[in-house]
Amino acid sequence: MTVDFASLVPSWVRSLEPYSPGMPIEELERRYGIRDSIKLASNENPLGPSPRALEAVRESLGELHRYPEGDAFVLRRKLAARLGVSPEALVFGHGSNEVLELVVRAFLSPGEEAVVAEGTFLIYRLIVQAAGGRVRSVPLREFTHDLEGMAEAVGKGTKLVFVANPNNPTGTIVRREEWRRFLEKLPGHVVVVVDEAYGEYVEDPEFPDALAATREKPVLVLRTFSKIYGLAGLRLGYGVGPPGLVEFLERVRQPFNVGTLAQVAAAAALEDHEHVERSKRLNREGMCRLAEGFRRLGLFWVPSQANFVLVRVGDGARIYERLLRRGVIVRPMAAYGFPEFVRVTVGVPEENERLLRSLEEVLREGGNDGSGG
Repeated sequence: MTVDFASLVPSWVRSLEPYSPGMPIEELERRYGIRDSIKLASNENPLGPSPRALEAVRESLGELHRYPEGDAFVLRRKLAARLGVSPEALVFGHGSNEVLELVVRAFLSPGEEAVVAEGTFLIYRLIVQAAGGRVRSVPLREFTHDLEGMAEAVGKGTKLVFVANPNNPTGTIVRREEWRRFLEKLPGHVVVVVDEAYGEYVEDPEFPDALAATREKPVLVLRTFSKIYGLAGLRLGYGVGPPGLVEFLERVRQPFNVGTLAQVAAAAALEDHEHVERSKRLNREGMCRLAEGFRRLGLFWVPSQANFVLVRVGDGARIYERLLRRGVIVRPMAAYGFPEFVRVTVGVPEENERLLRSLEEVLREGGNDGSGG
């Protein structure tokens, strides 16, 4: 008997397009016959993890037969003290993506709405659709969230609003005054999810204090140990919000969702201020070098507050493929609505220079069609 598996799932799941994370470096090198590739596609910290985190992991390897702390007891208290919030204001997930799923599971019923920006992190749309929710999207304005437009898009059926700050993939931020006006316009039945995965990189003094809003509004701030802390492979993110809101996320969270090694590594990484500052400095210098190189090549790029930059190269898919054959892996952006762009992670100096050399070569071959601004 032939089973029609598509008939077994809801229509909103059948219409989902899976998120594409890209192939591993080893497979790309095998497929294209190249060596010594550099990966500037996933916004990872090129310095790697904190040495303190690595040592904490090594010391914990002998305890892997034990289940992890179910409520991240040690990490929870250390992080709460660092942020100046109560331990009950925190929820931990297997990456901040899991916290996003907890939010949708707890607060969104089938048929209800979530407001998102166009040209932002694809996962927001995917998890809402997977839960049978409806997505109302608002175009970016100058590559930045249009908070005024997003507030106007909120209706009676809206339960969630997602704001990525800085935004992925544009690297732009919303600033303090527009954030304040945005919160004032929202009705009380809407939960605002502020994704600050790249927040530690921001140096703009007008970056809003979203944590302050959690003391009086239904606001949940998401952060991660995957980016500046360099622990992407261990998958640990967290949310900060009003304890009364976080309580419901805990009700739908699975037990032991965050592994032991992730917890001990994150607790150690929090104390490694030198590694964080070094990562910020490397990113700042690398961003300046990339901007200088893009300017010399006559390319338009979006000034970024994160650890990546969106640059217009003409045919993004074609440039991606040509860079790939030179062992330089970037991210094409057609899926985000930017087919003329690629997103480039800031690397170590040698990686940045190799990217710029390779980009100059492929543009010379095909003509420079990424100018304009």
